[in-house]
Amino acid sequence: MTRLLRITATLAVLAVGLLIGERMGPRPVGPPGEGSAAVGFCRDMAVHHQQAVELSLVVRDRSTDDDVRRLAYDVLTTQAAQRGMMLGWLTSWGYSASAARPPMAWMAMPGSPAGPPMPGMATREQVAALERAGPGTADVMYLRLLIAHHLGGVHMTDGLLRPGVPGTPPEVRWLAEAMRNSQRAEIGALRDMLAVRAAPPRRDSIHTGEPGR
Repeated sequence: MTRLLRITATLAVLAVGLLIGERMGPRPVGPPGEGSAAVGFCRDMAVHHQQAVELSLVVRDRSTDDDVRRLAYDVLTTQAAQRGMMLGWLTSWGYSASAARPPMAWMAMPGSPAGPPMPGMATREQVAALERAGPGTADVMYLRLLIAHHLGGVHMTDGLLRPGVPGTPPEVRWLAEAMRNSQRAEIGALRDMLAVRAAPPRRDSIHTGEPGR
């Protein structure tokens, strides 16, 4: 079993554990407050996940690399499902998916007006460049963007899970922990994939047309 397949299997186990915990675990009285970290996290992470889904759709339909296409499919299905859970919680708590407060205000680190609104998100220019890129170049660009995206996501989960954050429902904590664990593991696999695809061709393969050994 490859490293990426092991991570996919781990995601499935985490999803089952989340569903079991949501049914059996203790719950706080009442929904979290409008200005709480839980509400802010769900709103911002839903946006964060949506960009990962959009990037993955671009590469899934453009790449000719089976491993990259499989990765893109796994990312978009996993993050679309998690996004749906977070938006569902917001609805059940009586909140909209958007807010008047700027992104990341719950973590006291609002995004720069000139840059992406949340850690690890691609800029409009980077997304446009990915959409224009050819298959091989797009694969490398996607892996680089996804590594940064995952690092930003881990940073956001760390913000929610840090000691002293009050009022977070257990199901939100469980999802944040699952995200952090899976994305930390996936970053290593992504870096391995990038190292292979971004490596320059060996000089002997340039002259002979044969794969370098």
